[in-house]
Amino acid sequence: MSEQLRVGMVGYAFMGAAHSQAWRTVNHAFDLPLSARMTAVAGRSSGAVAAAAAKLGWAEHTTDWRSLIDRDDIDLIDICTPGDTHREIALAALAAGKHVLCEKPLANTVAEAQEMAAAAANARGVFAMCGFNYRRVPAVALMRELVTAGRIGKLHHVRATYLQDWIVDPEFPLVWRLQKDVAGSGALGDIGAHIVDLTQFVTGQSIAAVSALTETFVKSRPLPSASAGLSASGSSSYGEVTVDDAALFLARLDGGAVATYEATRFATGRKNALRVELNGSLGSLVFDFERMNELSFYDGALPPEEQGFSTILVTEPNHPYMSAWWPAGHGIGYEHTFTHEVRDLIEAIATGTQPTPSFADALQVQLVLDAVSRSAESSQWCEVKPALEPV
Repeated sequence: MSEQLRVGMVGYAFMGAAHSQAWRTVNHAFDLPLSARMTAVAGRSSGAVAAAAAKLGWAEHTTDWRSLIDRDDIDLIDICTPGDTHREIALAALAAGKHVLCEKPLANTVAEAQEMAAAAANARGVFAMCGFNYRRVPAVALMRELVTAGRIGKLHHVRATYLQDWIVDPEFPLVWRLQKDVAGSGALGDIGAHIVDLTQFVTGQSIAAVSALTETFVKSRPLPSASAGLSASGSSSYGEVTVDDAALFLARLDGGAVATYEATRFATGRKNALRVELNGSLGSLVFDFERMNELSFYDGALPPEEQGFSTILVTEPNHPYMSAWWPAGHGIGYEHTFTHEVRDLIEAIATGTQPTPSFADALQVQLVLDAVSRSAESSQWCEVKPALEPV
């Protein structure tokens, strides 16, 4: 490979824009062994993808994603498309000897995710990573460090919520995220996958069993006449909503902790409210994405008269990722999580080490989502199946 990492991206909407920002920025912020080159972007509409390439910084554009995989001057395929296309693109890219970055959730079904994870494991000389960007929030990375260092002792209880309200209007159109054949699931896979991955990442424990319920509050919606990202306009015709609007579940973790999870796109007034709380024998930690540069820490090792939740402002140069940015006290934002994501990916590729979360890690999240769906259908506790168990 040359000293450049030549990237081809498929998809250019919400996630495509976020990933493009990362590829544009990463080498300006971090000193890295490879320089990212935004070689080409692919999309279905020739006019729209041309406009996206010009706006987002891609050197070339095409309406055929397969042409990116056929090119010798592209080393990595970045998949920012709906879930029903992830498997085909990722398998083709890995078979062609390309590295892969794939947005979450990895696939729409466990069977697809198993096939993708197997292909990544069997690939030689290339690596695949799934884009769970919230791992790369500096406060979250610090949370993991504190847990690993034993600062909250034995973990007892996890609380995780991800609340949005962007489809609370019943006249909001039936965009692809509300169609199971394209999205796989609704709030469960779209935002629930994030808190499943995030809690497993920071605790080092995997979800072993769940008891769940899901609900679809609006059963039909106007068919879209136009859509872009999370915005859309509707027509006079209606179609069936085939995904969940909300998913709630209890969980047992394999390290002995218990947990509660809530993912909904019907929390009126909540725009992107992701929150994780960990309660342990020696202390507690709380992360709230609406205050993403802060981490709350209750240190039970302090004398009683000094105990209480304290706020750590995670902007010091020795905090994870922060040395690349601004003087202490100057916060960063959502887009930086993607820059940190591709920074870690470039480092892993350059050093020949497996980036995380791997496709195997993402498969484990998919298995949890599957257990939640099975539990909601059966109204029973369901164990998370082993990764190698047939489905």
